[in-house]
Amino acid sequence: MKKKVILGLVAVSLLALTACGSAPGESKNESSEGNTIGKTFKIGLDMELSGAYAAPGNAEKNAIQLAADEINADGGINGKQIELVIKDNKTDNSEITTVASNLTNNDKVVAIIGPMSSGGTLAATPNVTKAKVPLITPTGTNDELTVKNGKIQPYIFRTIFPDSFQGKVIANYTEDTLKAKKVLVYYDNATDYAQGILKTFKENYTGEIVDTLSYQGGDKDFQAALSKIKNKEFDAIALIGYYAEGGLITKQAREMGITQPIVGGDGISDPTFIDLAGSSATDVYYVAGFSTKAPFNERTETFIKAYKDKFNEEPSAFSACAYDAVYMIKQAAQDGEVKNSAELAVALAKVKGLVGATGTIDIDKDHNPVKAAVMVKLENGKEVAAEIVK
Repeated sequence: MKKKVILGLVAVSLLALTACGSAPGESKNESSEGNTIGKTFKIGLDMELSGAYAAPGNAEKNAIQLAADEINADGGINGKQIELVIKDNKTDNSEITTVASNLTNNDKVVAIIGPMSSGGTLAATPNVTKAKVPLITPTGTNDELTVKNGKIQPYIFRTIFPDSFQGKVIANYTEDTLKAKKVLVYYDNATDYAQGILKTFKENYTGEIVDTLSYQGGDKDFQAALSKIKNKEFDAIALIGYYAEGGLITKQAREMGITQPIVGGDGISDPTFIDLAGSSATDVYYVAGFSTKAPFNERTETFIKAYKDKFNEEPSAFSACAYDAVYMIKQAAQDGEVKNSAELAVALAKVKGLVGATGTIDIDKDHNPVKAAVMVKLENGKEVAAEIVK
């Protein structure tokens, strides 16, 4: 009889261990409350600090640190100091998944900022959702990040507008302001970001799309495609992709004598675009959540000065969106008097009237920010003008 009891206890123990175990990289937090706020208010960064997106990733990290320092100097969040747990996801989706698991399970953060990209955010979503820890992506724009197959993702938020908004703004600006009746589209076919903007651009542009050509992220020589483009009749180029390829395309296009306006999304708003294109970045326009040339309010101006004083450079749109993510957490935590990460997610969905560096923000039912954008103009490799658009 004793032998049977012992064997039974061993079996129960093994079952318990099996139930507690999980595959590497998966979240194990099954609490209905998620992670509890402790002595400090822990915010994790699952950020691209090395690899392909290191430049904007580090800019976002700097802005997050600036916001945390400001809030801590002002008493913290509900009397608790912000503790940043910063991890480099190396611009790798597998690493992003692991970082999300470590931040939620080991570091016990109550919120995560990052990844900065749409693909990275999609990779992190299962783990943060299982752990009931809200994630705010400052610059992930794919529409399906917050609403997938008609279902709201309860723990995913953003401070940047989605692709559907950008595609519409690009189409309207190209047609109404630039008066372009014929457009040539050149887009990155390897990213969800570009394909999302392309879809809504085509839905909203009523002129003629002369041709749609594609490239892949990582490409450096665009001479063959640009030779085809040069011989076509069109009024503007819709360049949809990221800054690395966009800067090279712009430089090579201008060197080949292609002079038509180039219009893009926020993917080319990073300063690296200008570094690569140089003075060839002329008659170039892009959508952004922020510009030093078109401040939305006093908070915008305060942020610009503080960022320049601390990092000796002007902030980018990426930086501004990351900065606002920290203040969004602060407002949600204070308004909701939250005690844990699950309550914080509920409070984030109710944020209204947040006065941020990127304007006044209301979070809508789909966890997207309702706010204005800016259209930035570049001439001779410099930002010369910006106007607020909706």
